[in-house]
Amino acid sequence: MSRVVAFGEIMARLAAPGFLRFQQAMPGRLEVTFTGAEANVAMSIAHFGGEASFVTALPDHPLADACVANLRGVGVDTRHVLRTAVGRLGLFFLESGVNQRAGQVIYDREGSAVAITVAEAYDWEAIFAGAEWLVISGITPAISPTAAEVTCVAMDAAARCGVKIAFDMNYRSKLWQWEPSLTARELATQTLRELLPLADLIVGGREDFLAVLEEEATEVSVLDLMRRMVGQFPKAKRVAMTQRETVAAHHHYWSGLLYEAESGTLHQAPSVGGRYEISQMVDRLGGGDAFTAGLLFAMGRPELQDAETALRFATAASCLAHSVVGDFNFVTRAEVEALMFGDNAGRVRR
Repeated sequence: MSRVVAFGEIMARLAAPGFLRFQQAMPGRLEVTFTGAEANVAMSIAHFGGEASFVTALPDHPLADACVANLRGVGVDTRHVLRTAVGRLGLFFLESGVNQRAGQVIYDREGSAVAITVAEAYDWEAIFAGAEWLVISGITPAISPTAAEVTCVAMDAAARCGVKIAFDMNYRSKLWQWEPSLTARELATQTLRELLPLADLIVGGREDFLAVLEEEATEVSVLDLMRRMVGQFPKAKRVAMTQRETVAAHHHYWSGLLYEAESGTLHQAPSVGGRYEISQMVDRLGGGDAFTAGLLFAMGRPELQDAETALRFATAASCLAHSVVGDFNFVTRAEVEALMFGDNAGRVRR
């Protein structure tokens, strides 16, 4: 069985109920869950029945206790979560969009425990013992210069331990602010170009690829972009992407792509129709994390690990994530496989 280690920040997500605006919801009630790109991946893998560990730093207080308990409750190994005397629990405020009104996110993460904890505080050898994959995202180095340094150290340590690295580029313009002399995109591109040479699997979007390749052309095909990515970062044997076509805030089309460098093959899912229609989206956030989780889980299972099947599993899992409130993807392997094999009617199971 393939064990995945995920390193990053986990936060409290405070969302306005339903489609209320912050001005309508406050003062009043906000709905609290936990979120974080890498934590979302670990949770989803564990929920499918896989083995996943989450590594982070959290303050030593009852709110963080609840966060750790939540991860353990969904089967995630939290043995290597550091508890610190300094730093805080990061916060993430969400106002959901609907129809033509876009949603919005407000981050409150400065000074969080993981943003200020140095690399030497983590026991990397113990963390990576028996692991097959490290999953990390571009969100983590965006948090702070310290977190960027820890990301680099973690990836170096994983590579030395023979652990493969999955890197989800996950560009967030509001976070890349720790070098005032550079724009957010310039800082992200500079940092990611230093990290991506260690990645065995790269997940990203079209704009992410164009930026890190420093390409201006917008007419370049997806296949050419993926070829250029593995040409620039040859350790990566596979490059994956989700594609979202937005009709309105609650109505999207969703599909996935996976490029295999060795054979030069580009796979697409779903193969029938080429995309899933998500016409009544419950929650947009976490779809990309569900895709990465589905891909890593499937690649660790003999019956799912060929590229086409793994991509179909990942795309179906991430499609279903849009039906679940919160960033954690509470769908089962059986539900994902049912959608993979054409059961998309949403009928009640009695």
